[in-house]
Amino acid sequence: CRGAATGSTRTTAGPAWPSPARTTAWSPPTPASPSDTTSSRASTPRSASCKADKCVIASSGFQGDIKALQKNLAARELLYQHQHNKRMSCPAMAQLLSNTLYYKRFFPYYAFNVLGGLDSEGKGCVYSYDAVGSYERTGYSAQGSGSTLIMPVLDNQLKSPSPLLVPARDAVTPLSESEAVDLVKDVFASATERDIYTGDKVEIVVINKAGTRREYIELRKD
Repeated sequence: CRGAATGSTRTTAGPAWPSPARTTAWSPPTPASPSDTTSSRASTPRSASCKADKCVIASSGFQGDIKALQKNLAARELLYQHQHNKRMSCPAMAQLLSNTLYYKRFFPYYAFNVLGGLDSEGKGCVYSYDAVGSYERTGYSAQGSGSTLIMPVLDNQLKSPSPLLVPARDAVTPLSESEAVDLVKDVFASATERDIYTGDKVEIVVINKAGTRREYIELRKD
């Protein structure tokens, strides 16, 4: 510090203390997993239900990126609800998720997602994603470390017919609700025996016209 030019009084500039940082609290969505899809996650898995209308998302990958992605989606869906005075449909949420992932394509979220729910016609819909937003609507899908064990079983049980068949046929073998739930339980029990990252517990979300309900089954914990 420098003294005054004509006086004996010395002036000192104190340190510039930074202003306190502002923090924002956010409550994450309730954990869930799709009813008509299966998702096996490595590391510390997290999946969260969308706040969209009859829609649920399951994610695998890095927990920090999964939380950041789901927080972003929850905020965008809340804005949509205030602006349009209605909840976002499942196909709209699928497009929003794709746009969000593509926007971060140069530094992507390490998250691999499966989105499931009911479309505007009340039919089941499943969307499968890669890390940068490329997605497709399928009859069933799986993500995570156990997907290589789960998908062959689903292909065997729900094999899709050729799209060249005339007349066109449904993309998935039709199952009743109880048959679909039993199939999900079987594929996870099978994957648990071969994949060390798949285990502990499975949460099954069943979405239909009546609403949403959850079932839990215990898996191997070793």
